[in-house]
Amino acid sequence: MKRKFSCVWQSVVIQSSFTVALGLLGFWLGGCSPQTAPSQQNTAANSQLTPSPQDQKKVVLTTFTVLADMAKNVAGDKAIVESITKPGAEIHGYEITPRDLERGQQADLILENGLNLERWATRFYNSLPKVPHTTLSEGFQPVNIAEDAYQGKPNPHAWMSPKNALVYVENIRKALGTLDPVNAATYDANAKAYSQKIRAIDEKLKQAISAIPADKRYIVSCEGAFSYLARDYGLKEVYIWAVNAEQQATPKQVERVINTVKANQIPAVFCESTVSNEAQLQVAKETGAKFAGIFYVDSLSPPNGAAPTYLKLLEYNINTLIKGLQDN
Repeated sequence: MKRKFSCVWQSVVIQSSFTVALGLLGFWLGGCSPQTAPSQQNTAANSQLTPSPQDQKKVVLTTFTVLADMAKNVAGDKAIVESITKPGAEIHGYEITPRDLERGQQADLILENGLNLERWATRFYNSLPKVPHTTLSEGFQPVNIAEDAYQGKPNPHAWMSPKNALVYVENIRKALGTLDPVNAATYDANAKAYSQKIRAIDEKLKQAISAIPADKRYIVSCEGAFSYLARDYGLKEVYIWAVNAEQQATPKQVERVINTVKANQIPAVFCESTVSNEAQLQVAKETGAKFAGIFYVDSLSPPNGAAPTYLKLLEYNINTLIKGLQDN
């Protein structure tokens, strides 16, 4: 109404010698520009809101939360990264859902760990033949499992070593750059910055563990998930089972850990956040060792938890280990 009134007023002033009726006639014939039709306005707005194919962000899925956090650090705001599994999920025997398949169909890339970690992944990929996937654990020598049914097979928990994590980050960088070359420079810069953070925490963890007497550097867990960390930091690893399984620990496995803890007077034992600690509590009871807490391995914690990121996971685990060993 303001625009209409203004235009009428202009018409009346300029053409004061004419009648009001004639002035109004001039207004309707061309004294003011006509308003844009609603349909034209909607079309213009839609053209601004709908991104072009070049502006649409790529969608990247990862098989579990740790990889999602790594990939988010490399992707920044140039790609959408989500984990298939939720925080707290046990990933070895995960059961895919119809919703997972739906999300997979919308993805441009899937990032996996490999090393026989995701036993469900083959079925998942067979349902998504057009979606590429990249294995992030390629590029280093795996540590083989020495015991149990998995003897001779690679230990899949390679990300637990910061040194290996640098390989993961490099593989993520390459995968994102190939998928989305327009933003490759951003992925390169993000990967470099994130790798510097990983190197810094690697050095920090080394110094922390060096304060523990060499004969006390044992890490006793439910799952044998710390082989790479033990190798890099001079720890001795003891575990109940090599890889998380559907069944409870066997008496033989529990007895083996009990004997090792007693023989070496290991003061503390631990378990992982995604499995039952019942067997490890039995070890603690029969050896006199302290059950000193949980480790985060296969999953991050929720955002408000103790290990919401990969770097926080590493720091929390080492602090828990040191505290458990020093409090005894």
